[in-house]
Amino acid sequence: MTPNLTASTLHPATAAEIQEIVRQNQRISVRGGGSKPALSTPPADGLLLDLAGLTGLVEYEPAEFTFTAQAGTRVAEIQALLAQEGQYMPFDPPLAQAGATLGGVIAAGTSGAGRVRYGGVRDFLIGVRFVDGRGEFLRGGGKVVKNAAGFDYPKLFVGSLGRLGILTEVTFKVFPEPPAYATLALDCADLPSALGHVRSLNRSKFDINGLDFGPNGAGWRVWVRLGGFAAALDERLAALRQQVGGGALLTGAADASFWQDANNFDWLPADTALIKIPVTPGRVSGLEESLAAASPRRYSVSGNLLWLGWERPVAELDALLTDHALSGLLLRGGAGQPWLGKRPGGPFLQRVKMALDPDGKFGAL
Repeated sequence: MTPNLTASTLHPATAAEIQEIVRQNQRISVRGGGSKPALSTPPADGLLLDLAGLTGLVEYEPAEFTFTAQAGTRVAEIQALLAQEGQYMPFDPPLAQAGATLGGVIAAGTSGAGRVRYGGVRDFLIGVRFVDGRGEFLRGGGKVVKNAAGFDYPKLFVGSLGRLGILTEVTFKVFPEPPAYATLALDCADLPSALGHVRSLNRSKFDINGLDFGPNGAGWRVWVRLGGFAAALDERLAALRQQVGGGALLTGAADASFWQDANNFDWLPADTALIKIPVTPGRVSGLEESLAAASPRRYSVSGNLLWLGWERPVAELDALLTDHALSGLLLRGGAGQPWLGKRPGGPFLQRVKMALDPDGKFGAL
């Protein structure tokens, strides 16, 4: 296919078409599945590359626990394929059911509740192929874990929002999926009580697959997820309930539905802005003093990540995060500058940007 270089939205289906588009245009934005619209709104003087056609599995080696796919491939499609082999992506990519793509997950650096045990997207991405700002086709990493050598482009692309290059092909390592899960929901009178449980659980013997907490009516609720062999889960859950002093159990379909709803942000009104805010458990109390009590929100990954729903002007949140020296990434509910508060990156990332996109075709970092 010869790309239509006069259109405001282009639909390339190959890396070669992307190369040609990059060489002939000055301002380019990329859209994957459209699940994070605040990150894929093109500038007024630029064009949008829709990568819906850049999809499909390239290679899958279940015995090697790796797969390679084109960057526009939907996460849900890969999850279904892996499930047939009893494997999964442990970092639990958010918005899978909303159409999130592999490239979009990498660009936004989004990981779900499963990150608490095994790490995030950057810990499972082992290889990338991409088109840089000159239209050159480059690669980094490899297709199997032991061969992932060379300059660490995969790590650089995580959270880069497509500002370093346009991903065309990606390789991930995967793990065997636990055959059974169960979740303990623990109600707490206040935030200090919830944080106390989180700290205790982080020091405990339990292999935790999810540890989230958030406001619940007048109090707070902590959700603890365990995974493993069904025969051993009952004993582990009994020990967990003894440690925390009770709690309600979610098992089977109820457990799966709860975490899928969390992954899809179904707890958040559809017209509310969604912001990803890296934080630490020690800073949660101070941040809570500044947040409006009515703001829908959920802390994930043991309190190292806040998913925040924001219903007031985004500029107010930008100022709030700046005051707390925190960074936020706007995923939906606005356009323009997606970074809020303290800007990530720094001189090193700017040097990488100059090397890969010297003319700034993919936007500023």
